[in-house]
Amino acid sequence: MKKYLLFFLLLLSRTLFSQADCSTALTVCGNSNITYSPSGIGAVNENLGGCLTTGEHNSIWYKITIATGGTLTFDLVPSDPDADYDWAVYGPNVNCGNLGAPIRCNAATVIGVGASTGLNMTSTITSAAGGSLTPYCKYLDVLPGQTYYLYIDNWVDVFNPTMAPFSLTWGGTATLASPFTNPNIQTQPFTPPGAPAANPADPREIIICQNPAVFDFSTLTAGILNGNSNFQITYHTSQNNALSGANPILTPQTVNMALTYYYSIHYQDPADPNNPINSCRQTGAFKFKQGNITGNNVTLYSCNNNNAGTATFNLASAAVFGDPTATKKYYNTLNDLNAGINEIANPAAFVSAEGVVYVKITSQYGCVAVAEITLKFYPVVIVTEATLRSCFIESNPSTASFNLTTAPVTTQTGTKTYFPSLGDAQNNTNAIANPANYIASNGVIFIRVTNGNGCYAIAKVNLVVLPPVYSTVLQDKIICMEDKTTLDAGSGFTAYEWSTGATTQAISNVGVGTYWVKLRTGDCTTLQTVKIYASEQPVISSVDISNTTVTVNVTGGTDPYSYSTDGINWQDSNVLTNIPRGDHHIFVKDAYDCDPIDITIVVPNLVNVITPNGDGVNDMIDYSALGNKQNLVFNIFDRYGNKIFQADKMNGYRWNGTTGGKKVPTGTYWYSVTWNENDKKNTLIKYSGWVMVKNRD
Repeated sequence: MKKYLLFFLLLLSRTLFSQADCSTALTVCGNSNITYSPSGIGAVNENLGGCLTTGEHNSIWYKITIATGGTLTFDLVPSDPDADYDWAVYGPNVNCGNLGAPIRCNAATVIGVGASTGLNMTSTITSAAGGSLTPYCKYLDVLPGQTYYLYIDNWVDVFNPTMAPFSLTWGGTATLASPFTNPNIQTQPFTPPGAPAANPADPREIIICQNPAVFDFSTLTAGILNGNSNFQITYHTSQNNALSGANPILTPQTVNMALTYYYSIHYQDPADPNNPINSCRQTGAFKFKQGNITGNNVTLYSCNNNNAGTATFNLASAAVFGDPTATKKYYNTLNDLNAGINEIANPAAFVSAEGVVYVKITSQYGCVAVAEITLKFYPVVIVTEATLRSCFIESNPSTASFNLTTAPVTTQTGTKTYFPSLGDAQNNTNAIANPANYIASNGVIFIRVTNGNGCYAIAKVNLVVLPPVYSTVLQDKIICMEDKTTLDAGSGFTAYEWSTGATTQAISNVGVGTYWVKLRTGDCTTLQTVKIYASEQPVISSVDISNTTVTVNVTGGTDPYSYSTDGINWQDSNVLTNIPRGDHHIFVKDAYDCDPIDITIVVPNLVNVITPNGDGVNDMIDYSALGNKQNLVFNIFDRYGNKIFQADKMNGYRWNGTTGGKKVPTGTYWYSVTWNENDKKNTLIKYSGWVMVKNRD
C-alpha cells in the first residue's frame, strides 16, 4: 500500500503552468522521488538571481520543509543526456516576494558528457555559472522546520533544443516533512477507491450501477481516509488541479466513463493552519466504469414426471446472468423480491407447477438486476396401459414366459425399464433383469419410459397367462382287449398332431394303449393325453351246484352279466337249471360283450338214498371220483346242522352211514362237497344235497 501511495506523490508528467511560479510552488512531501517534464514558464518571469542570468525557460518550483536536520542532497537526472537542466535553491525561510540570492545555484553546461546535476557530499562549490563544467554543488546543512524553494529549469535555445523529463532523488541524512510519512499524523493507510483495472497501469475503476451515471464524489471520502483524522479530500477533473487543490468537484454530477478523475488528500493541522505540511498533497487517479447489469429472462424446463402436475426445477441453472461471481436470490413473486421476503429456500430443487419466479441478481460491484424465470414442463411422456398374453408353460401351467419388451405402451422414443411393482418403478429400484423372458403368473408389471430429457412416465402392463385348452370330448375309453376304437379330439382347434403322426381331428383303428394329441388354439399348443383301457374281465368266483341247478357267482367286470352253457345261447340269470350230470362248460361275459370267460364244472352223480347193510347195493355215498380236485371237502350234517362226518383222502371221500364207527339212525341227512377247480382262477365249486339213510339194524 505504501508503495502504491508513493506512486501518487507528485508524479508529474504533463504541462502544469500553474505550478511554474514560486507563489504556486508544489510542496515536496517527504523524501519521495519526483519525476517531471517542465514546459514553459509560469505567469511571472521570476527574478532568479545568482547564476541564472538568462531568466526562465521551461521551469517548475518546489517548496521543501525539513522534518529532521542533517545533510541534504539530490540527484537530478534527465531522461535524455542532451537536455541541459539548471537549478537554484533559496532559503531558508524566505518568501516568494523576497527570495534573495540563491544559496546554491548551478547553470553548468555538461551536455553530452553526463547531464546529471544536483547537490552531493563531495562538491565544495555553492554556485556554477553558465558554461561551467561542474554540475554538482555542495550539500546543504538543514535544520528541522526550515523551508526552502527549489527552482528547476530545462534551458533550451537553437543550439540546445532538447526537451526531456527529469527524475529527482533525495539523499543525505535529513528528512523532508510530510504528513503521509508521520505515523503520529497518518495512523492508518489510505484506501484507494474502486478496484484495479484489467491493466494494473491504468487508473482504478469505480463501478456505477445507474445510467445516466450521476455520482456523489463525497461518498468516496470516508473509505479513502480509512479513519485518519485531520485529513481532507477534494476531487478534480485534472491532475494539475489535484496537485494544487484548484477547482474541486463540489456537487454530484454526471460522470464521463472516458475521463480520468483525481482525488487530492491534504493534511489540515488543527493547531497550526499555517503549517507548511498543510499544503502537501497526495493524489490518486480513478475512472468510472458503467456497471449496470441486465438480467436475462430465461425459460427453464423440467420433467412433469408421470404427469404428477409438478416438476423439480434447478433455478440456479437458469442462465440469467453470465458473471459467476454475482449472487442470486429467488422469489415466487415480484412483490416478495422488492420487499426482500419469502426467499425460495432451496432453489436447486424447487418443486413447482408451471409458472414464473423472479431472481434478484447482484453483481460483485453491488449492481442489481431482476430477471424472470418461466417454468415450463417438457413434453410429457405419453404411455398407455397394455396387456400381454402368453401361452402357459407346460411344466407349470399357471405361469408363462412374457417378452415385456413387446408391450405397446408408447409410440414415442425412449428408454424402457421394467419393474415388478409400481413402487419400484417410481423409485427406480429392483428392475427386472431379463424382461425378454419374464416368467410370471397372471398379474401386472410396470414399465418406466424415459425420454431424452430425462422425463418419464409409468405404464401398467397386464399379464395374462393363456391356460391350456383341452378337448372336452376326448375321454379315456374302455374297450375289449381284442377290439379297436376311434379317438376324436373334437372340433374348434386350429391344428392337431397325434402321437401316431396323424394330423386329423380323429384317429381310428387304435387299440389298447396311451396316446397324446397336440391341440393348437391360436398361438398356444396343449398336449392332452388319452388312454384306452382294456375292459376288466369278469371272474367266476364260485359255483353252487344243487342237484341239476347251477348258480354261477361272478365278480369283476362290468354288469350286467350274461351266462351260457354253450357260448351261443345266453341268459341274464346266473341260475342255470336242468344241468345233467357230468362235465360242463360255463360261459360268462359282462356289459362290454368281450370274448367270454369260461370254466369247466362237474355236476356229480346225485345219491339220495343209501342202505348201508353191506349187500353191495347203495351202501355208501362215494365222491372219490372228485379226488383230483383241489381242496376237496365232503361233510355230512344231521337235520340240526351238526356235522357228523367229514370225508377226506384217508377215507376215500366215502360215507357209509356211520359216525364214530356206529350206524346213524335212519333219517334224512345233508351233505356238502366243495372244491377248487383246476383253472387259472381256482374257481370254488360248492355242491350240496340230501340223502336218506336207511339202517335196518
